[in-house]
Amino acid sequence: MKKKTIFISGSSRGIGFEIAHLLSKNKNYNIIINSRSLKKLKFAAKKIKNCKYIAGDITNQKDLKKIYKKLKKIDVLICNVGNSSSVIAGKEKKEDWDKSFKENFFSSVNLIKILEKKLMKTKGMIICISSICGVEYIKGAPITYSVSKSALNTFVKIYSKILGPKGVKINAIAPGNILFAGSVWEKKLKKNKRYVKKIINDEVSLKKLGSADDISNMVNYFINNNSEFINGSIFVIDGGQLKSF
Repeated sequence: MKKKTIFISGSSRGIGFEIAHLLSKNKNYNIIINSRSLKKLKFAAKKIKNCKYIAGDITNQKDLKKIYKKLKKIDVLICNVGNSSSVIAGKEKKEDWDKSFKENFFSSVNLIKILEKKLMKTKGMIICISSICGVEYIKGAPITYSVSKSALNTFVKIYSKILGPKGVKINAIAPGNILFAGSVWEKKLKKNKRYVKKIINDEVSLKKLGSADDISNMVNYFINNNSEFINGSIFVIDGGQLKSF
């Protein structure tokens, strides 16, 4: 019970997996990974080793209640579930909007709401993994994805005013173009490497794609340093892509 219990949603692969893998190296942490797929969780747990897992779809209320009951204590909640789409701008249907908000907004909000009382007991911390698409207009990004991530960023800013006085800090990390196995950027590179290289050279000042390690290192910094005066902030990690001041 003296160890910090850290729950990471959507962590059987990608950014969530890398966050769990890095944090698991600290023996003072109890790491709990999550995914809808029990098979993927078992496979991920073999690689991470120092972790436990809870299978469940965090966009499903029944599964959320199951997760709530299994988490006896929580110090850090990392909301990582999110998904882009291939819908052409202007061609979105109602079901596209519903799906995007379910996966990119309510996947975090519903999890936070059901666990906030447990976090208040430990004076805990919440970190949401968002996107630069929710900070500034990114050419080519799906509108549904951009708007739902913008809503998440706004929620973090506003809800920090509610949770802060109760001892819980909430912040978000907004990654830029992150490359990992199975990512959108891996698929784009396979499809047209020259086109991707041009986009990155034109838009990103460091002229390269980021890695999941860039995000996991920032999460690790937050938790290790306890970040006592950071609340309601959106931290951009994009290699110098955004242009707004």
